[in-house]
Amino acid sequence: MKKQNIKSLDLNHLEKIFKELGEPAYRARQVYDWLWNKQANGFEKMTNLSKELRTKLDELFYIPKSRFSQTEQSIDGTLKNAVTLPDRLIVESVLIPEGKRVTACISSQVGCSLDCTFCATATLKRMRNLSVDEIVDQVVEAQQQSLEHYGTPLTNIVFMGMGEPLLNYENVVKAIRIITAPDGLHFGARRITVSTAGIPKMIKRLADENLRVKLAVSLHAAIDETRSRLMPVNARTGGLQSLSEALQYWYRKTKSVITFEYLVFKNINDDEKHIEALVKMARKVPSKVNLIEYNPTDSFDRYQKADNRSLEKYRTALKKAGITVTLRRSRGQDIDAACGQLAARYENPDLPKIPTKKVFRNPSHL
Repeated sequence: MKKQNIKSLDLNHLEKIFKELGEPAYRARQVYDWLWNKQANGFEKMTNLSKELRTKLDELFYIPKSRFSQTEQSIDGTLKNAVTLPDRLIVESVLIPEGKRVTACISSQVGCSLDCTFCATATLKRMRNLSVDEIVDQVVEAQQQSLEHYGTPLTNIVFMGMGEPLLNYENVVKAIRIITAPDGLHFGARRITVSTAGIPKMIKRLADENLRVKLAVSLHAAIDETRSRLMPVNARTGGLQSLSEALQYWYRKTKSVITFEYLVFKNINDDEKHIEALVKMARKVPSKVNLIEYNPTDSFDRYQKADNRSLEKYRTALKKAGITVTLRRSRGQDIDAACGQLAARYENPDLPKIPTKKVFRNPSHL
């Protein structure tokens, strides 16, 4: 009989299995504690279980482990990690220190199925979704790394790494429940942000989960024509009208303010009409805006970073409209760890690369 990944089971499922084995429910909770709080990588280490039960569990299950296999450090202290998954594929995870905050940027897919034209991850073919344990293991590894490098535990988690979290919906939600559960990692839900390119029906579904997490939307343009060129998913999912309706639903259900992530590109979205459109969009639902410097990569030569004057015009207009706005400076840019730069490219032959999609270099189609 093929062994099952025990870390893929939530506590309720585990309790049912233990009942079928003739074991009391509290044994399942003990095992759950060993898996997530004590990080046991073998059943023999679960010393409060009988030897007979440990042997039985070893016959039925296995305990996989994703690990940080390579780490690069930026001059600003940011750490970019190659995460080797149990099947030897690679994703990236980033640890970002900033003041008293240490944020783990977590991946949810191997590669990405979206074709955002400014993002290095979009050049990678989507191989598969990450499993629940592969997502949670990134948090566990990041927690240990934060303590070792910065002497402090994680303060925040953002699903802003490789992949679109809402296209791996079931596993991301299950992982968040483990991360936040008292008998899991017991991490505060309000310190977790799920970032999406904007999948309206999945935003509504997430609002109904009562997870108490925050939502960030990669917007980058509040004019349909521009946004669809930057992010083809916009046209495929009903455009900005559909997105606005989903965000209004999110706020009605959760009372949680939305964050708009907004890259400003030279000669693309740095003019007055785009500024006015963003102000109008941000007024439709309680929100705040993070203006982000564009991070160039070797994969793209079609875009340029907007100048500081354009960023200041955005900030002035948003503040005048009463909208909270922050200018987010790039972190880890020198090691390709900044927003839009994750591409899992490593020279080590033991770390297999994810196949790349075709990259268009001609900017004229914009």
